[in-house]
Amino acid sequence: QVQLVESGGGLVQAGGSLRLSCAAPGRTFNTYNMAWFRQVPGKEREFVAAITRSGGSTYHTDAVKGRSTISRDNAKNTVYLQKNSLKAEEAAVYYCAASLVRYISKWNEYEYWGQGTQVTVSS
Repeated sequence: QVQLVESGGGLVQAGGSLRLSCAAPGRTFNTYNMAWFRQVPGKEREFVAAITRSGGSTYHTDAVKGRSTISRDNAKNTVYLQKNSLKAEEAAVYYCAASLVRYISKWNEYEYWGQGTQVTVSS
């Protein structure tokens, strides 16, 4: 199992930037593909980006491509989501997730989850 702890959310103005972090204490972090999802009330959790266990491949949805970047530092057991040029519609609770086998997948195919971090965007 892996425990995930997100941080870095908060209030940001539209057009601004922030970096979300997800720490995974333990010695097995580099065996997991990692992903970021987001969710707003009343909607299904939405896939945002994913990165393979080595960090050699990444994927971003069209909705965030060019404005968000997923990365990881296996020495620090941490995955990041850098978000730039934030839009109001990107306000959500952001979750990181881990999977031994899944990569670009729906939320219900990922095995492990953090508690989420709120991102609020003011216009």
